[in-house]
Amino acid sequence: MADAAVDGNRRVLVAADKFKGSLTAVEVAERVTAGLRRVVPGVRVEALPVADGGDGTVAAAVAAGFERREVRVAGPLGAEVTAAFALRDGTAVVEMAEASGLQRLPAGVFAPLTASTYGSGELLRAALDAGARTIVFGVGGSATTDGGAGMLSALGARFLDARGEPVTPGGGGLGELAAADLSGLDPRLASVELVLASDVDNPLTGPEGAAAVYGPQKGASPDDVATLDAGLAHFAKVLEEAVGPRAAEHAGAPGAGAAGGIGFGALLLGAGFRPGIEVMLDVLGFAPALERADLVITGEGSLDAQTLHGKAPAGVAAAARAAGREVVAVCGRLALAPEVLGRAGIRRAYALTEIEPDVATCIADAGPILERVAERIARDFLS
Repeated sequence: MADAAVDGNRRVLVAADKFKGSLTAVEVAERVTAGLRRVVPGVRVEALPVADGGDGTVAAAVAAGFERREVRVAGPLGAEVTAAFALRDGTAVVEMAEASGLQRLPAGVFAPLTASTYGSGELLRAALDAGARTIVFGVGGSATTDGGAGMLSALGARFLDARGEPVTPGGGGLGELAAADLSGLDPRLASVELVLASDVDNPLTGPEGAAAVYGPQKGASPDDVATLDAGLAHFAKVLEEAVGPRAAEHAGAPGAGAAGGIGFGALLLGAGFRPGIEVMLDVLGFAPALERADLVITGEGSLDAQTLHGKAPAGVAAAARAAGREVVAVCGRLALAPEVLGRAGIRRAYALTEIEPDVATCIADAGPILERVAERIARDFLS
């Protein structure tokens, strides 16, 4: 088999997500490629870093040939940050975490009641300014639970309290909302295809909603969660009074609760909801790359139960299986049984912890260990 690889008869597609906290998706592809070639020097490898709409989505688009554009926008606490979006042929990839993500908070600081998505709206406006006709809006990794109120404000909406003053930023201020006016929204939004790309399908409120499920990850106490959930429910009610029953329909729709409810705001703008990995595979050109491949290597930091619910490796494996391609996965930590992997279309998974049991060492030395994992894959599948 190694000779066939040297002759160019075996092609490998590396389509993996990041190993959060240790390697970007681009670095994962580089390390896997290095390991494969150490065993089979002539193997032809195509790298297509992927993402599911969360943090790393813009980087994946840039790696696939999109142009990186930078703009100064408001971070989740209001201070300016430099955020990026990606653009190619009239399609923009905008990642809300670039402006409003947990990564934008100071280390160890959470702001569950006051963090705002205003900067995400500014990013969308920048994409419009750049001439985008289609905007893929990847949401995930947010520091916010404001229902997208900040984003909508940046795009021209007005949210006022009983005194006629703007409500305070963040989900904690939504309870004071008395009136909503969406008449000033940027008119360009009406002529743009907006795609809400997310790996979660939660509704806006309730026990499966944005505050209850994801608020604690953003530092929300039980009391904060109750305040945020009530605020989001009130937000939806006031918007129903402003724009009609479609607001209530959007609040209960899949994806409304994504990224602290920014999905709800995007749906109000007319966005269509699609699983993030499906959208990104289309945008990144996965199908033609898959046609060129014999073996697909996917993966992410932790292969676990969440992987099966819309994460990148599951999407890659499903598409590859449909095309009759063999799939293996790399990961830092493996928490899925072989039969579960098989049902997901993954022939075998290789974890860094199989080589180095100490998790801290795996995180610190993920690159070299991943190369050794890739050597194993080459021996098992290419030689």
